Amino acid sequence: MCGRFVADIPASELKKIFARIEAMNIGPRYNVAPSQQVAVVRNAGDHDELVPMKWGLIPSWAKDDKIANHTINARSETVAEKPAFRHAIKKNRCIVPVRGFYEWSHSGTEKHPHFIFMADKSVMTLAGIWEHWNAPDGSVLETFSILTTSANKLILSLHDRMPVILQPKDYDLWLGRNMQDAHCLEHLYTPFHDDLLDYYQVPDLVNNPRFDSPACIARV
Repeated sequence: MCGRFVADIPASELKKIFARIEAMNIGPRYNVAPSQQVAVVRNAGDHDELVPMKWGLIPSWAKDDKIANHTINARSETVAEKPAFRHAIKKNRCIVPVRGFYEWSHSGTEKHPHFIFMADKSVMTLAGIWEHWNAPDGSVLETFSILTTSANKLILSLHDRMPVILQPKDYDLWLGRNMQDAHCLEHLYTPFHDDLLDYYQVPDLVNNPRFDSPACIARV
């Protein structure tokens, strides 16, 4: 799964990755947790845009926002069938640009966080889906979920799931509005290459979602 991540990427760096993007100024985040807001990339017709969204997808038909507690991740194997996700996977796909994500190993009753990142230190781009929801008070909330797949051999020592990581050649297909056949996207859901990722243990202070500092990614 993916339950925490780092998003410390300057807008200028994102502009180099997504040539058509209209970027907003964003501050670095080192411990993004569910229910928090972060910037994602989506298609806006003639350009891509970087927009703030809350993590935990709320489908348009939801009566309240409680479902968001269970929709931070969407299993790629069933995303096209699940009521909460099947509209978004067809029409509302996005990319979540991150520096990396956290996963925990277990030693008895103890849990140790690890930071997983691209081996070449480049931006990691996660496959996401989003929705907008009209709240009872009349406000509109935009939310997203991160797709997951089976873990590769590197991550398997920490967890049996990992986020779906996209390659640059797949961005146009993933963000494209003309592709509404969810089954044509299934080839993107394979575990990412082991040799392109790396990880190391980080301090336990990551366990507190209120702590957001570069110290979160310090090597132990």
